[in-house]
Amino acid sequence: MTSALMNTYGVRKICLDRGEGAWVWDTQGKKYLDALSGIAVCGLGHAHPKVTAAITEQAGKLVHCSNFYGIAPQQKLAEKLRDISGMSKVFFGNSGAEANEAAIKIARLHGHGKGIDRPNIIVMNNAFHGRTLATLSATGNRKVQAGFEPLVDGFVRAPFNDLEALENIASNNNNVAAVLVEPIQGEGGVNVPAPDYLNALSALCEQHDWLLMLDEIQTGNGRTGKYFNFQHSGITPDVLTTAKGLGNGMPIGACLAGEKAAELMQPGSHGSTFGGNPLACQTALAVVDTLLEQSLCEQAAALGDYLLSRLREELTELENVTDIRGQGLMVGVELNRDCPELVDKAAEAGVLINVAAGSVIRLLPPLIITREQLDRLVGVLVDLIKAQTP
Repeated sequence: MTSALMNTYGVRKICLDRGEGAWVWDTQGKKYLDALSGIAVCGLGHAHPKVTAAITEQAGKLVHCSNFYGIAPQQKLAEKLRDISGMSKVFFGNSGAEANEAAIKIARLHGHGKGIDRPNIIVMNNAFHGRTLATLSATGNRKVQAGFEPLVDGFVRAPFNDLEALENIASNNNNVAAVLVEPIQGEGGVNVPAPDYLNALSALCEQHDWLLMLDEIQTGNGRTGKYFNFQHSGITPDVLTTAKGLGNGMPIGACLAGEKAAELMQPGSHGSTFGGNPLACQTALAVVDTLLEQSLCEQAAALGDYLLSRLREELTELENVTDIRGQGLMVGVELNRDCPELVDKAAEAGVLINVAAGSVIRLLPPLIITREQLDRLVGVLVDLIKAQTP
């Protein structure tokens, strides 16, 4: 029978049925170690009792009421994110793409406030910011953009991790209003910049009155060993977006603004029917509280160091491994050729992984994974990669 679904994801060979912790089972009863977490979403793993309780309790009270009315869980979640981040104001949507759309609109408001008729936003090669027309235009991947032209204009591209390129843009373009950048590029191949990159970028933005806008859709919510990745650098951005791990599977996105950008959005500037509804926010509150109370950000840092050390110990000498990199539980193993077939081979061995940028095995396990489970993951990967060695 022909599927009723649009063929946007191709053939999906596995149908997942249930999960518990770092494990999932398909409809045939096969068990898998989940080293992808729904693409960095289920940081607390599957069927976490506090998340389940929050959803169940709130669903029995009030699921949705629209933003015509005050929503207590929304206000409480905004306060928690404000306190964690050091930012000032929060807007809630339903996804990372929506959070980035809000950030783009804030950047344009900032530019117009400076008297710029057509504000530009600097974005990076190999970046990924979403699949709406504006966010795919900001994305640095032609495969994502192909067929959807004309793209939204107002974006200026620069190499990632290259401050000199940004300084050249500053010298030749008076229309720049903001820089939008991932602290670590995820879809681009787990690309980690130099340790001082964000600090230098922050200083450059301050010098030119640009908004520094960090896309922490994937790096936020404990993934890299701090609640937000920018906290490794000791800076504070002007705008920050996050989603994925914030709801542990419940759709929610957030755009946070610091003092410089906090008042740019005013009544009528932006909105969302479902964004920040009681169910999503109460679930996210349970996620945030659990991350903090159980020190899962710190645990992700320690487990990430362990995973990187084990991978380097086993793989560094292999000819087909060109790099092993990452931060916290966001890790990439780059091979010397494209390796999409490893996704199916790993699944056959009972492990769920992803391949990004063609040749990078991307690992995004839940923050509650154990060392023993990481050892299992490493064992499967080592066998698969060694089998590729000429």
